[in-house]
Amino acid sequence: MALEMRSKCERCEVYIEEQTVAYICVHECTFCTTCTEKMNHICPNCSGELVRRPRKPENACTL
Repeated sequence: MALEMRSKCERCEVYIEEQTVAYICVHECTFCTTCTEKMNHICPNCSGELVRRPRKPENACTL
C-alpha cells in the first residue's frame, strides 16, 4: 500500500506539491514545514511524531 500524498497542509491549508518538503504522522496526517515547526513535530490529531514525508522519485513508475 502506497502513501497517500495529500496536497495540502491540514492546519493552514497551504498547497503542498509532491516534491515539496512536508511532514506526516503514522496516520498520514500531512503538514507543511512551518506548521510542523510550530507544533514541535507533534501531530495535533493523534499526538504522534511528525517526520519528513518521503519524496516520490521524478521517474517513478505508477503501479
